[in-house]
Amino acid sequence: MIIKNKKILQILESLQSCLQGKEKAIILSLIAIFSKGHLLIEDFPGLGKTSLAIALSKVLNLSFGRIQCTNDLLPTDITGLSIYSKNTGEFEFKPGPIFNNIVLVDEINRATPKTQSALLEAMAEEQVTVDGKTYKLPKPFFVIATQNPVEIYGTFPLPESQLDRFMMKISIGYPDREAEKQILKEGSSRENLYRLTAAIEKEEIIKIQNEIKQIYISEKIINWIIDFVNATRQDSRILLGISTRAALAITTTAKAYAYFKGRDYVIPEDVKEMIPFVVPHRIILKEEETLKQEVISSILQGISTPP
Repeated sequence: MIIKNKKILQILESLQSCLQGKEKAIILSLIAIFSKGHLLIEDFPGLGKTSLAIALSKVLNLSFGRIQCTNDLLPTDITGLSIYSKNTGEFEFKPGPIFNNIVLVDEINRATPKTQSALLEAMAEEQVTVDGKTYKLPKPFFVIATQNPVEIYGTFPLPESQLDRFMMKISIGYPDREAEKQILKEGSSRENLYRLTAAIEKEEIIKIQNEIKQIYISEKIINWIIDFVNATRQDSRILLGISTRAALAITTTAKAYAYFKGRDYVIPEDVKEMIPFVVPHRIILKEEETLKQEVISSILQGISTPP
């Protein structure tokens, strides 16, 4: 993933100073943020999921909140709650950690379905409702949720409606040998994360988000995306195809990727690059043994790419 946009390159360089060997995960995270989407990271413990979220908040100059999910976590632990004040004789709302620009929801599948659902309104509408009152969340607003792919005991798998709210699902993966060697030499870089300086202001993030909206995508490519979406709904191997929200996510992330590459228009390769991170977590296969990526690749191969 070669980035050519100067501002994005500046942000990327700042992040890489503390996150060795995580370039692809950083770029995909930035694509999700600038596409106004949310990110699900499924990976093993100790690979830098929390470090990535903290570093993003520092370099992007955004407020950061963390929610550590457990099976006794309550919805009000996320949204906040109204507390009676003796001084005023009225209930005062005390906002929860969701009232931040970047919210890390650690081990999201350890929270009960009731608590998971407290995130739905926030992720979809950028607002929360407590005691009948609606409160707007700060802008930009971005959720990074993590889950462990092998831990099953005491977990509550995310329902399809919740998964569909995540624009992208990625994994960080193990660093290569040289990157891991450098990490071992330097030790933990967590303290250095908090010393990172901002490479961009909030207003500029919103400006870039609006510029990405204006990236041109031809009708031929839109029709090609629609053909792909319909193919997932009709394929005999797939029980649940992708939604219109997913089709919109493909289009938006392709625009963001084109912007990152320094172009003001989308090409088919932009779409193909984003599909592996936007689509797999949204489909359900009839046979669990089948690999989602193989099914998606075969569907793409069966649809002629626009010139």
